[in-house]
Amino acid sequence: MHIRTAAMADLAAITAVESACFPAAEAATEADFKARLSVYPDHFWLLEDESGTIVSFVDGLVTDEPTLRDEMYSDASFHDESGAWQMIFGVNTLPAHRRQGLAEQVLRRVIADAKAQGRKGCVLTCKDKLIHYYGKLGFVNEGVSESVHGGVVWYDMRLTF
Repeated sequence: MHIRTAAMADLAAITAVESACFPAAEAATEADFKARLSVYPDHFWLLEDESGTIVSFVDGLVTDEPTLRDEMYSDASFHDESGAWQMIFGVNTLPAHRRQGLAEQVLRRVIADAKAQGRKGCVLTCKDKLIHYYGKLGFVNEGVSESVHGGVVWYDMRLTF
């Protein structure tokens, strides 16, 4: 397995992984990913298997805003490369590759890179069933998010360095 950052050539594969991992109401579209990749491809961490197939990835912009807001998902202009917080939009692992520690491997790389880049920390939202999972990585539950993304309840999670 190998982790690398993204390029526009990865657009179709990233979109396919996302749609396999999230319901349509929550999944980013190809247009969303195209906009993101055009602004911050280095904030996509792709985990490839031995054949070069993307099996897991994490993406998100960087901002000085301390809270992940729904508008950030569809507006790449929120990205500020010198921002304090690495936002995490999606943690994706293809269903056939789950329960192998791949998402954790990618997340640990995201965290290490954010630290090396001098960020204050990482921020994400998750459903209640994943609070414990992210807690194991040091994220702290800050309560129910204001997010209405996908029409479900999200929790704000923060890892401060």
